[in-house]
Amino acid sequence: MKYYRYLVIAFAMVSAGMTACSSDNDTPDVPGKGDDPTPVTLSIVDKQATAETKALYSNLWKIGQRGFMFGHHDDLMYGRKWYNEPGRSDTKDVCGDYPAVYSLDFGELMDERHTDTESTAIRRRCILEARKRGEVIIACAHIGNPLTGGDSWDNSSNRVAAEILKQGSAVNTKFNTWLDRMADFVLGLKDDAGRPVPIIFRPFHEHTQTWSWWGRSCTTEEEYIALWKYTVNYLRDTRGVHQLIYAIAPQMDNEKTEEDFLFRWPGDDYVDFIGMDCYQGLSPTVFAANIKTISRLSKSKLKPCGVTETGVEGFTAADYWTKQILIPATGRNLSMIVTWRNKFVGANENDKHYFSVYKGHPSEADFKKFYKSEITFFSADLPDMYTMAEGVTVQ
Repeated sequence: MKYYRYLVIAFAMVSAGMTACSSDNDTPDVPGKGDDPTPVTLSIVDKQATAETKALYSNLWKIGQRGFMFGHHDDLMYGRKWYNEPGRSDTKDVCGDYPAVYSLDFGELMDERHTDTESTAIRRRCILEARKRGEVIIACAHIGNPLTGGDSWDNSSNRVAAEILKQGSAVNTKFNTWLDRMADFVLGLKDDAGRPVPIIFRPFHEHTQTWSWWGRSCTTEEEYIALWKYTVNYLRDTRGVHQLIYAIAPQMDNEKTEEDFLFRWPGDDYVDFIGMDCYQGLSPTVFAANIKTISRLSKSKLKPCGVTETGVEGFTAADYWTKQILIPATGRNLSMIVTWRNKFVGANENDKHYFSVYKGHPSEADFKKFYKSEITFFSADLPDMYTMAEGVTVQ
């Protein structure tokens, strides 16, 4: 594990300057203090989950007691200046190590874009590379609109979920086919020992907003919960996929309460991991407040938690990583913080769709400080995430 010379300074800044991070009844854990030796029993959605999946789940809980894993969406698939170069990573280009968490999207291999077999093959390669290094894989699904034929952001109809849930309807049949494609892909993912590769799956993410067809402008609370349960039941029970950890990820751009996090909660028996997509801009106070809330909820429900998406598009702040990410997250029981993608733009410097560091970015030196922190986990820092963590039982 790395040693972080700036830890005392960072913790002092948290304690003195961020009242949103602490109160008399909610004192942050001392960073770097080590694992909590108290035994804990966690409940997983899939009682038939593979041994490696249960082990990963235990380590998601355990690692949050020591720090958090850094993740980056599509980091192994492409970067700002490159595309499909095996072994390449914008993160590695800067700090010499890969992210601990590899995030990707299953949407294209599920819906009508599935004919792009090249991109599916690249995703498969990246997942297997990440697993070989012992990293954690998390996948969202920006699937199209199965009723209208539009994309994920087509919220023109409030009948989509209702039609999916209508057994035997054309939309239900199409949606099942999409789930089948995902199931076939996931079931085909095997590690070097021939064991299924565990995946954290976060379907229907950012459901608290209005822009997607599963969002709050298009589905009732009952429909959303039913859609979530239908998807879990289909993958787990109908298709026998037992390598998934199910993560929910509400959109939390402003300071939120526990009630906001539980908006349209499918039930404790249907959620494994409490995530949040937090695009709060350059507002570490908001980030700190939401991290505090999700950490408290995680402890009360005995479910690991993390930031499943964050970042500032086109940011140039030289101290972004220590000020905007590290300080707000210090002393909290988060298992991960995942930044959104760096779009491949080639020579087009005018396209600023990037959310993380890359070689030559103004925050490069600060990212190296972030990387050296005692509480940030990158690929080389990880314990064996696929062997059961000591003191944690998963049932």
